[in-house]
Amino acid sequence: MTNERLPQTIVAVTRQPSASLARCELLHLPRREIDYAQARRQHSRYEDELSDLGCVLLRLPPAAELPDAVFVEDTCLVLDDLAIVARPGVPSRRPETEPLAGLLGAFRPVAFIEAPGTLDGGDVVRLGNRVFVGLSSRTNGAGLEQLAAHLVPRGYTVHPVSLNGCLHLKTALTAVSPDTLLVNRSWVAAEAFAAARTIDVHPDEPFGANALLVNGTVLHSASHPRTRERLEGSGIRVRPVEFSELEKAEAGVTCCCVLFDAGLPPRR
Repeated sequence: MTNERLPQTIVAVTRQPSASLARCELLHLPRREIDYAQARRQHSRYEDELSDLGCVLLRLPPAAELPDAVFVEDTCLVLDDLAIVARPGVPSRRPETEPLAGLLGAFRPVAFIEAPGTLDGGDVVRLGNRVFVGLSSRTNGAGLEQLAAHLVPRGYTVHPVSLNGCLHLKTALTAVSPDTLLVNRSWVAAEAFAAARTIDVHPDEPFGANALLVNGTVLHSASHPRTRERLEGSGIRVRPVEFSELEKAEAGVTCCCVLFDAGLPPRR
């Protein structure tokens, strides 16, 4: 079997919102009524955008008993040569990981975060071979150490990041190009990424730092138009998406998919 790279195919793993979405976990936001039908429509349009940007969708089956299962990002981390099944920080979310090992095992070797470690995928931001990990209420030091043990031998550097006032690292920091981070500095310790190129959110849009880079285009919530102007002014191609109902569940556009390149050297 050769090591030639296959044509790039970006896979997007998604999961339909559960009818129990209104019972989702919340940390920093007050509980508000969620229009479930509208949340379904917005999620469907989000999937359409992913498809239009060249992704192949792999839809996990709905999970009526798991209110947060639509937020598949937290269940795993997929890198070029390894997939890691996470151990979410909230015990009620741990059953969400059950379908992942088999699905990801078709594309990558699979490793696991084990007790007492906890890790939410939303706390992990990759910029090249640098991996930033938010030490949040959902990701602990043991989870960080296990992640580093998997990644450092593969040539990655792992950088802990302190958070303040937000749920996940990707609430405050996301990659919007191969070398650029979008950041809300009031929620994240800036020294961890001081060497990176950065774009700051508009101060009136603290949740505007969550953005999803897909094949050279950034999906960004339509709730944050002033931050979108800053992105576009920096040469970033942006597509706004309506995400208002899922945002009531303390979610952003990164939360609802797991993206990875399926066109890597075949498994031996």
